[in-house]
Amino acid sequence: MEIVLMTEKPLFPVGRVVMTLGAQQVISEPVAALLLTRHMSGDYGDICSEDVDLNNARINTGGRILSSYDVSETESVWVVTEKNRSITTILLPSEY
Repeated sequence: MEIVLMTEKPLFPVGRVVMTLGAQQVISEPVAALLLTRHMSGDYGDICSEDVDLNNARINTGGRILSSYDVSETESVWVVTEKNRSITTILLPSEY
């Protein structure tokens, strides 16, 4: 799978992007690309303000950045960029 990014200037590098089988069963590639774009632009989805602040601080310190997006009434998808920015994983919370 190849995800095409839709943002010109991301806040941080995401490295290689992968999506788990569970996430692939819940969202399409265009939706995955949209969520990745939101993640890279600082729209972390459905997380509390403390986690938003933590993510924003980690852009500069190199910590792990996590976004959570409700994709249906019963399903959420996480987008996680590792602290070394080598890989970003799109997955279901149950797959973490």
